[in-house]
Amino acid sequence: MTETDNAANATAMPTLHVVAQYTKDLSFENPGAPASLAPSGQPQINIQINVNARPVKEGEFEVELKIDAKAETQGKLLFAVELLYAGIFRAQNVAQETLHAFVMIECPRMLFPFARQIVADTVRNGGFPPLMIDPVDFVSLYRQRMAQQAPAASVLSS
Repeated sequence: MTETDNAANATAMPTLHVVAQYTKDLSFENPGAPASLAPSGQPQINIQINVNARPVKEGEFEVELKIDAKAETQGKLLFAVELLYAGIFRAQNVAQETLHAFVMIECPRMLFPFARQIVADTVRNGGFPPLMIDPVDFVSLYRQRMAQQAPAASVLSS
């Protein structure tokens, strides 16, 4: 490698490419149908979102976006939907010290619109109005997760 090649590599912009994306697991429950299709009052909706990633091969990662949503009214489950949506991503020119954050923030940000649509369509096809999940701040989600892991890591190292 020449000095020019080294300079070009040092200034190369980080890139992220979607190699594939897919539904790994999808579950929908409507245990009270048909009575649940005409609920009285506004349901209580609880949504949980998690992100996991693992290396697939050099420079490629599988990132999973897990969405669990439940709607209840008067203590009865109206519906529950669980989606595990994933993608394979290729990261290039990303500094090693920022790779984890890059993968855990940018990849789910790219997956989210597709996962959101799958959840909305699934709930609608289950007989309810579509569940339109609000946009997610994956930076905050990442920071919360790192803050939760930090105390556990310090306990383990003591």
